[in-house]
Amino acid sequence: MRDKLINWSLFTILSLIWGSSFILMKEGMKTLSPYHVASLRILSAGVVLIPFARKALAQVPKEKLLLVILSGLLGSFFPAYLFCVAETRIDSSLAGIMNALTPLFTIIIGIAFFQLKAGRRKIIGVLVGFIGLCLLIAPKGDFRFEDFSYSLLVLLATVFYGINVNMVGRHMQGVGSLNIASLAFVFLIIPTLVILYVTGYFALPLLQTAFIISTLASVVLGVCGTAIASILFYMLVKRAGTLFASMVTYGIPFIAVLWGLWGGETITLLQVGCLGIILVGVYLVNKK
Repeated sequence: MRDKLINWSLFTILSLIWGSSFILMKEGMKTLSPYHVASLRILSAGVVLIPFARKALAQVPKEKLLLVILSGLLGSFFPAYLFCVAETRIDSSLAGIMNALTPLFTIIIGIAFFQLKAGRRKIIGVLVGFIGLCLLIAPKGDFRFEDFSYSLLVLLATVFYGINVNMVGRHMQGVGSLNIASLAFVFLIIPTLVILYVTGYFALPLLQTAFIISTLASVVLGVCGTAIASILFYMLVKRAGTLFASMVTYGIPFIAVLWGLWGGETITLLQVGCLGIILVGVYLVNKK
């Protein structure tokens, strides 16, 4: 009973943190580019985890180091940029809804590459979720191919999440959650600094109020939505298993939609209905 309480507590905290990350991206991109926001997010996560990196380097087996770095790239680095770029053309609430596809890709990738067994119900769940996705990004009256392609960036991010969840669950059970996060993000400090420099962040009027607010939003996104959340997520994967951990995306869309409504975004009945279809598919996939 105590283990279940801890698992569901982690689940709830992660839903709140990650569900709020989409609106923080929007806030950051009021004055900063998506590349600035994503880079600041990863950079701030790496900086706060520096004190733990030295101990982690001594404790993580050398044969696992490349996996840890790959986990940081697939689970945080690439998705951070994909989501930020996508939100230049789609609403944060829609990005949060599409993020609910993560469990479906977790099971698909698990079956294809990680010897995960799947029965008829799981396959039906995948198909139901795919139908929900197709309806969600189906053409409307104001449809433009560019907007559709930006939705596909979110789709690619959920694929990366699915690969990362399976990889962590299968190959890093013996590696501490804090060790994984600290090594992964400290390794990414230099690449993000290079990206910030190349994209002209340091040449901006950073002392102006608008730039300070956007930078702070990006830093909060990194510290809470990346560093702390990644540690909690790695804990959940190893405590409760791959599929349960991926179900965090059950809660994320609802938090994202609430923030979107508060921020003045329009949520259509079609989007709500598609979210329901996707969650039915995810439920069928994960139902024991």
